[in-house]
Amino acid sequence: MDNLRNYIRAMVDFSTDSWHLLQPALTLRHFKKNELLLEQGQVCDSLFYIDKGYCKSYYIIDGTVKNTGFFFENDIATNVLSFGSGQKSEFNIVACEALTAIIFDRTKLFELAAQSIEIERLGRHCIRHFASRQEEFANLFKLYTATERLSYLESNYPEILQRVPLSQLASFLGVARETLSRIRKRRLTH
Repeated sequence: MDNLRNYIRAMVDFSTDSWHLLQPALTLRHFKKNELLLEQGQVCDSLFYIDKGYCKSYYIIDGTVKNTGFFFENDIATNVLSFGSGQKSEFNIVACEALTAIIFDRTKLFELAAQSIEIERLGRHCIRHFASRQEEFANLFKLYTATERLSYLESNYPEILQRVPLSQLASFLGVARETLSRIRKRRLTH
């Protein structure tokens, strides 16, 4: 829980009293590789703070997996729309390796936010941070070519390139694996 505490304190002013008050909303959970944190069609009632390992969000269309995000240590994974509105999730979140997460329970978090301005501020900040990252990645697809998207990841999210298998990275970038291999090869020869 120390990593989470440091993560929170780096984002917002958070007192020891608020940390103790937050504890009933938190659960430490270990997931095996390929175990779902969130299943498509379920309501997302959790924020998942990734303490160790990484996970991805994805959906399947016509039998093809479409990766939509990767979440590493010190990231929050969730379905922000489902979490906020109670709608069913349109995608899955799955552990890509053995994963340890600290789960924020939605109901308890909302109850505590009504009691503590610091917890309310923390919740807002986590959701805002998550939403801005989603928008950042959505803009990659609107504004950049596949080669430019790869360069952007190299500069801003090198961990994705280091830890995510090529086929999953290609799906995330919206290109075939062979296309990604050609792009990488072309860039190495220039």
